[in-house]
Amino acid sequence: MSKAISTATIIELILQGDESELQGLVQKLHPYDVGQLYRDLVLDHQFKLLSQMTAEQVALLIPELEPEEQSEAFGLMDPEQQILVVAAMEDDDLTYMLDALNTEDKQKLLSTLEAEYSAVIRRRMNYPSETAGRMMTSRYLAVPIHSSVQAIVAQLKAMLPVLESVSYVYVVDKNEGLIGVCSYRDLLLAEPDDLVEHFMNTEVITIPADMDQEEAARTIRKYDLLALPVVDEQYRICGIITIDDAVDVVVREADEDIGRLSGSGKEIGLHTPALTASLRRLPWLVLLLFIGLVSGSIIAGFEDTLTQVVALAFFMPMIAGMTGNTGTQSLAVIVRGLASERLNRRKLGKLLLRELQVGVTIGACCGVLIFLIAYLWRGDLMLCLVVGISLLLTLVIGTMSGTIIPLLLNRLKVDPAVASGPLITTINDILSLFIYFSIATALLTLL
Repeated sequence: MSKAISTATIIELILQGDESELQGLVQKLHPYDVGQLYRDLVLDHQFKLLSQMTAEQVALLIPELEPEEQSEAFGLMDPEQQILVVAAMEDDDLTYMLDALNTEDKQKLLSTLEAEYSAVIRRRMNYPSETAGRMMTSRYLAVPIHSSVQAIVAQLKAMLPVLESVSYVYVVDKNEGLIGVCSYRDLLLAEPDDLVEHFMNTEVITIPADMDQEEAARTIRKYDLLALPVVDEQYRICGIITIDDAVDVVVREADEDIGRLSGSGKEIGLHTPALTASLRRLPWLVLLLFIGLVSGSIIAGFEDTLTQVVALAFFMPMIAGMTGNTGTQSLAVIVRGLASERLNRRKLGKLLLRELQVGVTIGACCGVLIFLIAYLWRGDLMLCLVVGISLLLTLVIGTMSGTIIPLLLNRLKVDPAVASGPLITTINDILSLFIYFSIATALLTLL
């Protein structure tokens, strides 16, 4: 069924008020597709769709929406439906959704949950935002060390409807400490009477609950895991992070980095309201506006030089633009590298040397090229020399600034992506114009 037909069909069923047929149609669709259809509806149809779906169906729909959309969708439900949906949601999805609600609504919904489940969610929300503790789920299977394969399989069958993942079974000691893990494949190959302690893997990859979620996702990718256990200080398992949640984190973090690199901020999506998007972009633009005024003051400071050699103005946009471009290229390379691996002193030294070599190579090639072009165009040897040397130096400096600034921010525990493209470009504009006019002033008598 195509998306257009599905949307038209759902609208027709909504208007008819045929709940059973609507619920049957939604049941056949993947939650992601339901989320896309939900976005296509006007607010009144969204309200009617939510009211006619089952609580379980809404619980699967909510995680497919953006935080702002989740909050809006919850506002469309009556209190009774809210309680039913919250009770039906998976614990990790519920934790993520509660972050989008205000404190009053959050506490009200938590008070409607069973005491034990509410305590689990509250403990999870005590972990800092964007950490492993926030994204883990408690829906995993942990068995005692002396359990037989037959007993484990029986537990798996009984708990299958509520488990997040059946890829791994975790083995714990009498103090609930994590001591081993076995895969579903291990269970299939073992005999029914075999004890799990005889074939479990004791080298378990784990992470602490306060680890950054991006580092947790990186660990899953590094070790090719389908699920990753999260442990406390006593090495007791608190929950697991599954591969699908790790992929969601990678996508969100990449979106944030792209937003920061472009200077537009994070959490601006296709569905973000215009006013909200404007307010999130303005701080960077206002900051860059004031920084950009420095470029004007530099030009004003070299007004005499520019007045005597007007031809210098012809190459100003090119010098500034090329320097900003090479800085942004280096920034993208460094941010991507920092996201994929850790840098030690040896790697850092090699990286800086390589980028210096890149800057010199690019600068030399472009410097010679613009020297030849300028000579054919203007026929002034000294002017061409000023432009060529300036471009060489500014490209080297632009490359190094695009490398060093994000590395310094990373060393200071600041997300290097905040060294956005516009910021690097603006700084390099200032440096390039200063170098350009300084060389021109020094050689003014020869021009």
